[in-house]
Amino acid sequence: MSDNGLWDEHAQWWIDGFTDGADPEYVEQIIPLAVEELAGRHKVLDIGCGDGQIARALAAQGSEVLGVDPTQLHIDVAIERGGGPRYLLGGATNIPTDDETFDAVVACLVFEHIDQMDEAMTEVARVLKPNGQFSFFLNHPLLQTPGSGWIDDHIIDPPEQYWRIGPYLVETESIEEVEKDVYIRFIHRPLSRYVNALLANGMMLERMVEPSPPAGFLARAPEYALAHTVPRLLYLRSTKQ
Repeated sequence: MSDNGLWDEHAQWWIDGFTDGADPEYVEQIIPLAVEELAGRHKVLDIGCGDGQIARALAAQGSEVLGVDPTQLHIDVAIERGGGPRYLLGGATNIPTDDETFDAVVACLVFEHIDQMDEAMTEVARVLKPNGQFSFFLNHPLLQTPGSGWIDDHIIDPPEQYWRIGPYLVETESIEEVEKDVYIRFIHRPLSRYVNALLANGMMLERMVEPSPPAGFLARAPEYALAHTVPRLLYLRSTKQ
């Protein structure tokens, strides 16, 4: 099944588990960072907008926001929840807008699901005005590497708990069962692939953030004493030259 097909099938899982205040990483970390980073940007495009939670937060501080998403249920819920943004059904590799339209583009946890990443990055550059900002949120590639995860090592004495990194440099497609009977497709790429794609499209990297997971997330996983030392989120800010 295609990635869009999986998202169409499991869109309600995302809406129930990650929107409307359900997910502490969005509430405590991602949305506040997006609001901080995009303050003062007038026309903003939100690629892969989902239910519109970031778009609504940006509209609330005065931005004119267009949200684009390939999943009809996400668009329907976003329109129902209102809050000011406009929404269109569409994908990252064929954004239904004119060249140099937006002061800023935001993409949050989207590009790790896109096959044609280079084409999508070219579209971001196309729709941005000169000096426009791209706010790029990713599941941290260290986290997303297939085979990565917490290890409880009881062979050594005393036992240790540590984060194992899988084959980080290998670009890999995987379909993960993120919850019982819920399958989501991911494309793992090393960080250099994303940075070089930004540079190839005339984007200048200005800021990189690897925050510790927020308190609300850490409270859900008290068994992992070192969880605060492993970044789950990567944020890159770049500007079109």
